[in-house]
Amino acid sequence: MEKGRIIIVDDNRSVLSALELLLENEFSDVKYLSGPKELPGLLKSGDIDVILLDMNFRAGINTGNEGIFWLREILKSDPDISVVMITAYGDVELAVKAMREGAVDFILKPWENEKLVATLKSALKLRKSRKEVNRLRSEQKSLKSTISGSHHKSIIGSSSEVTNMMRIVEKVAATDAAVLITGENGTGKDLVANEIHRRSKRRNEVMISVDMGAITETLFESELFGHVKGSFTDAREDRAGKIEAANGGTLCLDEIGNLSLSLQVKLLNALESMRITRVGSNMPIPVNIRLISITNRNIDKMVSEGLFREDLLYRINTIHIEVPPLRDRKSDIPAISEFYLNKYRDKYAKPGLKMNSQTLDALTGYDWPGNIRELQHTIEKAVILSEGNVIKPEDLMLNYSSGKVFERSQMTLEDIEKNMILNTLKETRGNKSATAEKLGITRQKLYNRLKKYGL
Repeated sequence: MEKGRIIIVDDNRSVLSALELLLENEFSDVKYLSGPKELPGLLKSGDIDVILLDMNFRAGINTGNEGIFWLREILKSDPDISVVMITAYGDVELAVKAMREGAVDFILKPWENEKLVATLKSALKLRKSRKEVNRLRSEQKSLKSTISGSHHKSIIGSSSEVTNMMRIVEKVAATDAAVLITGENGTGKDLVANEIHRRSKRRNEVMISVDMGAITETLFESELFGHVKGSFTDAREDRAGKIEAANGGTLCLDEIGNLSLSLQVKLLNALESMRITRVGSNMPIPVNIRLISITNRNIDKMVSEGLFREDLLYRINTIHIEVPPLRDRKSDIPAISEFYLNKYRDKYAKPGLKMNSQTLDALTGYDWPGNIRELQHTIEKAVILSEGNVIKPEDLMLNYSSGKVFERSQMTLEDIEKNMILNTLKETRGNKSATAEKLGITRQKLYNRLKKYGL
């Protein structure tokens, strides 16, 4: 039997009796009312899932006005309740009006038993889906509030490169245009995405980030679109996907360049229709999202090589923002260094720690192939290793990586990234969780890199 609290409201006693016989073996909790006047008291309990509501409650009156009135009252109390209308008159315009007012479906008298039961079960699933989405959104808002109360990471810098980029951010944030953010690893692309959301009209809603590089082919649809109970072996309950959870807010697709062509098609279909269908369901769910995509790959080159769909690129790339590498904005290095020095001074209880002018010269003179992430890692290490109250240039250890001179001209970006991972693994004694945290990436991203480099 389906679990959920359902209320049937109809002034015809014979209708209520027939429905009681039909539904007693289908649902665990069904209450039958001969009129709507008890509804306000019941609605206060807050645990009603579905209401099957008659559109007319007085003999000889078939306008449906009373049904529309009570539909509005119900949705005022709880906008997420699934209300199904029932009428004997088959008035299509009346049914359409009820749907526009917020009803999820309607039933005509005399009804078909199977169709009525199926409609109520679909309405119950929709209600559970909405509750799940609200729970996810509540968790995201709580997390967002917690983060904003701690060290707020924002875009630091006043260089012309950052100023020009922020002008674009300011303009695009006020719209719902799709944004593609590109740039080298460690440049802070995620911070730019957060800034766009923070300045947008959706800033009071959630921003759901999805690491596309960490989603396997088999779990892609379940993660993004959700699933219903029993749709596959481990689907023990209905679950909303990331796109549905982002409804009303912003969806950020990180590492979108890692998607296979087959998954690109599925994503494109969802983005073009702005509807998703959970795995195992045939009920499309409309969504309203603002899309931000992130990648460190050359998507235009991937399109020319047949590795990325051109139509998907057009869909995600209304506005393109390139995040500049740190070597092109060296005037921002002192401010960024000071930000991380403050952070790690607090973390490691070294309140009097400072950097001297020689240390700042060393920081600004370095090319930072790992960008801001490498700078952050370097400052943290220097804070830990420093003796006394001054960080000296030698505390930065900029010239060495794996015991070798760190010459950018002699190494590729992949070589540098590989060495950074190896060094951090040594520092954490092979602890992958700690390594991922120090590098500022997820565990799954770390595993992907380890596999890539054969480590």
